[in-house]
Amino acid sequence: MTLSSVSLNYCVYHIAAKGNPMNIRNVAIIAHVDHGKTTLLDQLLYQSGMFRDSELDKLAGAQHDLIMDSNPLERERGITIFSKNCALYYTDRDSNEYKINIIDTPGHADFGGEVERVLKMADGVLLLVDAFEGPMPQTRFVLSKALQHRLKPVVVVNKVDRKDARPQDVVNEVFDLLVQLNADDETLDFPVIYASARDGWATTDLDKPSDNIQAVFEAIVNHIPQPAVDEDAPLQMLVTTLEHSDYLGRIAVGKVFAGTVCEAQPVTVIDNNNHHTQQKVARLYEFYGLGRRETQTVLAGDICAIAGLDPVDIGNTIACAQEPSALPVAAIDEPTMSMTFRVNDGPFAGRDGKLVTGRHIKERLEKELQHNLSLRVEPGSNTDEFVVSGRGLMHLGILLENMRREGYELCVGKPEVIIIMVDNHQQEPVERLVVDCPADCQSSVMGLVGERRAEILAVGAKTGSNDYVHMEFFMPARGLFGLHARMMNATQGRAIMHHTFERYEPLKGTIPQRQAGVMVATDSGLVTAYALDALYDRGIFFVEPGEMVYDGQVVGEHCKDNDIPVNAVRTKQLTNVRASGKDEAARVRPIRRMSLEAALEYIQEDELVEICPNSIRIRKRLLKEADRRRAARKQKPPAPKV
Repeated sequence: MTLSSVSLNYCVYHIAAKGNPMNIRNVAIIAHVDHGKTTLLDQLLYQSGMFRDSELDKLAGAQHDLIMDSNPLERERGITIFSKNCALYYTDRDSNEYKINIIDTPGHADFGGEVERVLKMADGVLLLVDAFEGPMPQTRFVLSKALQHRLKPVVVVNKVDRKDARPQDVVNEVFDLLVQLNADDETLDFPVIYASARDGWATTDLDKPSDNIQAVFEAIVNHIPQPAVDEDAPLQMLVTTLEHSDYLGRIAVGKVFAGTVCEAQPVTVIDNNNHHTQQKVARLYEFYGLGRRETQTVLAGDICAIAGLDPVDIGNTIACAQEPSALPVAAIDEPTMSMTFRVNDGPFAGRDGKLVTGRHIKERLEKELQHNLSLRVEPGSNTDEFVVSGRGLMHLGILLENMRREGYELCVGKPEVIIIMVDNHQQEPVERLVVDCPADCQSSVMGLVGERRAEILAVGAKTGSNDYVHMEFFMPARGLFGLHARMMNATQGRAIMHHTFERYEPLKGTIPQRQAGVMVATDSGLVTAYALDALYDRGIFFVEPGEMVYDGQVVGEHCKDNDIPVNAVRTKQLTNVRASGKDEAARVRPIRRMSLEAALEYIQEDELVEICPNSIRIRKRLLKEADRRRAARKQKPPAPKV
């Protein structure tokens, strides 16, 4: 196909598209973790009329039977990690047809980069708030990002069928939150919908119950503005998501802000350094339902996918070949935490994983950087080390978990907050911590956060609950390491804790570290019940009889504050002397199995977490006891001369 025929096709598609425009609404669903945004989106899919119930039932899975949470990690943890979008078609009472592009976003602040990246495609937001909990830290975070993009919110008070629901108080709290975020008068006059996403109904008036979710569709059509675009201007499309196909290569997903894009159209791709490359649209797709379908043209204001462009990255502009001009790129918040990834050099290296070298780890991190905008990777002290920075422990933990499942083996060090210099003074990240706990546990919680340099913002009875206390604090981010486990122990698992990044403040004083020491194995081999029985009173174990351990591996937590070497593989000597006891009487404590995030919070500076496809171990940086003693002597200050 020649360039002239491509231009002719472009003109024909452009005229045809302008002759039959479709009403488009682009809306993002934002909420705090577990407030029900994915459940609401699933109900919109069921009641859209585009699918048979049996089709969607096949896609549902995990403990909550959610459709949009399709990633295995999302289904295991019950949270949204990756943003996704779908397209529904809706016909109102006046027979006007609308295309609604819905974007499902993560609720955890650690995945804020996903939210910031995709909000550029939206023209309004559905803000979901739990009818009992009200606005939470992540609600504040995602709402502030929406207001920065000047997106109009439609408030959906979800879970109003709860016995302890307080919908009117929650609406007032949302109003107060918007005032705190300096929202304008038009934003403060937000529409409100009351819903039970689990049961599939929504209404604008609690006195007028409903049996369907029609009110949400009507609110999107009537209150979310049409895309502010110019169809007659030259093409401008901002790439916000990258996908990959084994047959088509990179697939760029984004919103068309101006003009019209057509299949086989010549375009100019403008990268983040303002470098222009002439390319051609090989395949053009529009979103339809949960998937995509090939199309000839896409109008301004719609979200589409383009295949055949290379190079192309997130933040690039796909522009008209004759009059290229770049779109502004939304700023992404910088990381607040870093961690050292290094090659696994332990004795068991290569037994589980197949991707174990520094080259493998480097290539995987470079691949992650293509779509994970809030991640940063820098070289470490040697070629086998990489300093990886992210938005929080869960952000980096999800990356490590994905790498582990893909067959990678590596070691990671203790997480560290990123210290910045402002006017020649060190500043550290401070987070807003919200704790809801029983009244009888309040003193324990206050003691825990007080020793970690927390500043009290508010303390009071939780609205709607007589026996729970609501507390808010400002706390240095480094004080959160290990806090969750101690908080759960202090409150018998009854506390609810959430936190989100607030700002940078001058560096505060020291914060207590782990108080207990560890038990370090001195020999390699199989753990025996005989050895653990002899160590019964020394503490809690991380291994059980029959597991393989090696010299330098942490096998348990010592009951005192010092580390001790232990022989966990000692066997009973075989002699011809009859023993007074029996092996069946060996006492072995129940082991403590730690998740990946818990292990990362647990370790100290001289320890590493060894991550393998089939196991997660804690080990010392220096495996030999003699090397650790030598290093400890070097760190001690010299004795004063008499």
